Amino acid sequence: MGRNVTIFTGQWADLSFQKLAETMSEIGYDGLEIACWGDHLDVQKAAEESLYVAEKLEILDKYNLGVWAIGNHIAGQCVGARYDPRLDNFAPEKYAGKPEEIRKWAVEEMKLTAVAARNMGVNVVTGFTGSPIWKFFYSFPQTSEQMIEEGFDQIVELWNPILDVFQENDVKFALEVHPTEIAFDFYTTEKLLDKFDHRPEFGINFDPSHLIWQGMTPHLFLRDFSERIYHVHMKDAAVTLNGRESILASHLPFGDRRRGWDFRSLGHGDIDFDEIIRELNEMNYTGPLSVEWEDSGMDRVYGAKEALNFVRDIDFKPSELGFDESMEK
Repeated sequence: MGRNVTIFTGQWADLSFQKLAETMSEIGYDGLEIACWGDHLDVQKAAEESLYVAEKLEILDKYNLGVWAIGNHIAGQCVGARYDPRLDNFAPEKYAGKPEEIRKWAVEEMKLTAVAARNMGVNVVTGFTGSPIWKFFYSFPQTSEQMIEEGFDQIVELWNPILDVFQENDVKFALEVHPTEIAFDFYTTEKLLDKFDHRPEFGINFDPSHLIWQGMTPHLFLRDFSERIYHVHMKDAAVTLNGRESILASHLPFGDRRRGWDFRSLGHGDIDFDEIIRELNEMNYTGPLSVEWEDSGMDRVYGAKEALNFVRDIDFKPSELGFDESMEK
């Protein structure tokens, strides 16, 4: 198909933006999905300082890289998540232990992200919404339907003013459907879109790695939500249940061989990317295929190179001729 292949920079935030751009250009990527942390993108500066934006675009141009999306998962998580001390790691240090201050910061940060995206010439922001009800995932103590409804309504109340700014700047927000988000599987995604009254600024960043281990079939998710797919992550995962391992992963860190599932470099997991490409072709998706590389058992530069080749090889064109048409006289 020849779609642009990008790489999400979030897992490379220990590298300077300059060094990362140089590295990914040498590997052969077409562009970057720029994370809004590390020194990769400061959204306040990108929203308010034209010189800062020009410097970022100059680096991209120097290394022949494009940008079609930026990602602000960290601030987005702080908008809707129920506070616990882990959020202190995401917000500025001065807000540590102050839940409402963290939320206010996050809301403003996401509004600035819409403006920053416009200034960078980008019309898609990927990210998270957070969830005030994820901690109620297991229904003991009992979780009432009212608690669930209130959680979804709270997300809509928090995010609609943010999405208004996205609308003003002609930018779309693409939620990465993901555990710990308000929408983490088929029915929660369906419910959330309904709650937002299907406003066009709110869509999906499709990432199959978060669906496969839940027992879902990723390409069917694509088919069902085809009109709302604003961005695509290429990321693999493997389920390794053998009677001892747990699908809930036993509080073991990523990379621990005792986990019941783990992220893998592309082609080393259980996801059927052939079917995903067929669905993307059917829905005429022309956006980038963005590698999100996470594999604790593999060198990341080796993995980034291998992943790029995998995507280039699997991204086939749809047929322009029915196979039986060649038999017509």
